[in-house]
Amino acid sequence: MGKIIGGESPIKVEEPLSPAARLFQTRRFNCYIIAIIGCKITINSNVIKAGLEHTLIKHPRFSSLMVTNKSGGGMRWTPTNVNLEDHVITPNVDPNMGSPDQFIENYISNVTKTSLDYCKPLWDIHILNLKTSEAESTAIFRFHHSIGDGMSIMSLVLAGTRKTSDPTALPTIPIKKRKRSSNSNNSNRFLRGLVLMKLGFGGFAATQGLVKLVSCLWFILQVICNTLVDVVMFIATITFLRDTKNPLKGAPKTELNPKWFVHKTVSLDDIKLVKNAMHMTINDVILGVTEAGLSRYLNRRYGDGDGEEDAAKQKRNDLPRKLRFRAALIFNIRPSMAIEALADMMERKSKTKWGNYISFVLLPITIALRDDPLDYVRNAKAVVDRKKRSLEAKCTFLTAKIIVKLLGAKAAAAISHRVVSNTTMSFSNMVGPADEISFYGHPMAYLAPSVYGHPHALTVHFQSYMNMMTISLGVDIEAVPDPHQLCNDLAESLKLIKDAAIKTGIAKESV
Repeated sequence: MGKIIGGESPIKVEEPLSPAARLFQTRRFNCYIIAIIGCKITINSNVIKAGLEHTLIKHPRFSSLMVTNKSGGGMRWTPTNVNLEDHVITPNVDPNMGSPDQFIENYISNVTKTSLDYCKPLWDIHILNLKTSEAESTAIFRFHHSIGDGMSIMSLVLAGTRKTSDPTALPTIPIKKRKRSSNSNNSNRFLRGLVLMKLGFGGFAATQGLVKLVSCLWFILQVICNTLVDVVMFIATITFLRDTKNPLKGAPKTELNPKWFVHKTVSLDDIKLVKNAMHMTINDVILGVTEAGLSRYLNRRYGDGDGEEDAAKQKRNDLPRKLRFRAALIFNIRPSMAIEALADMMERKSKTKWGNYISFVLLPITIALRDDPLDYVRNAKAVVDRKKRSLEAKCTFLTAKIIVKLLGAKAAAAISHRVVSNTTMSFSNMVGPADEISFYGHPMAYLAPSVYGHPHALTVHFQSYMNMMTISLGVDIEAVPDPHQLCNDLAESLKLIKDAAIKTGIAKESV
């Protein structure tokens, strides 16, 4: 139980750091979440401050200091008064500068070179009223990862937004309804079938129940076997198993290098076209696009490295054989998959918990040039479907939690650092609003979140918004000197996959 700090209402309470928050406070895993928001109009900083005052700072994590216990051995969240002038930064910029897009990228990269002041709550927002190719102005949110994960931060952003068409309505987040599995009822159906057989009725019902029971047992066996294999591979990655050295794999201590963030917007409708044609999920398609784009990019890097390609170079295969290339795929392990408003998430009875409730699995990425672009999506689906029949994500989450409690955050950080260092990249995606929204009255053009501070030179994140999908890359420029080229390769791969779906006749081009 926390200690009560005074008798004001609402009561402010000190809270100890969660195991995940302690993990993100270690030197080897000192991670930050960054969210780049493009707005369609010039941002009024006073309006933003007023909005933050009524939303963000009302929640404990954003109005608390992280302090060390005087007795030693732990840290805690301590409520404090928030001075918004210390958190909302509006630098003076020349609106007539020659390369505004380049300036924004340089500015964000410079932000990653600085740390947040622990004398204040661990977040800030930078407002740049500078017209770029995509927006009239840009806001850059930065949060320390100990505050919460991407799902929490997304809910934070949404708490301060409303539909542009209806300023009183919260954004609409598409939610895929999960089908309730019938496996739990198979044994009961089987028993009912046996009873009917004893009474001389329902022979077919008993046979049907037996088939379903066998199917249920086979599914459970698959989950057990896959989980055991994944756990063994995870342990092997901790001890000795490393990805093949490749141009995208960061050098030692890459987490300490400044990061560069770029993004590119593609059509969400194109992704849905492929999804519906191949009877897959959006996750399957974007992972297939990622495999295709990475293969295209690496083939160029392994070749002469020239950004210009002719038809012969595109077909020439310069990729090495047996390239082990894995991604740390971020999983949300909350019981509810919906993104709720921030205030609802903070309620004790909310099904969606606040904080860091994420884990990751090791996802093999096949780097290869394929004759049929649709094979990238088929392969991605096979890999993802297998991971769905595994408890790897929950095992890694619970193991990390236990290690933090028993051995301390430094031990857990050392293990996590080794696992991530032995893989090549991070991958995640998040569902965004289906309608245009306004950020404290400022219509939003795009949203490009990412993360830095972990030992990967490449982080790929897909973020949907309206009928768009933003591909957001966070890179170590020493490993990925041409991030815009990689963005273009990912976008071009989606086009090739879409064209292949239309050409084969499994999809029709929308008019």
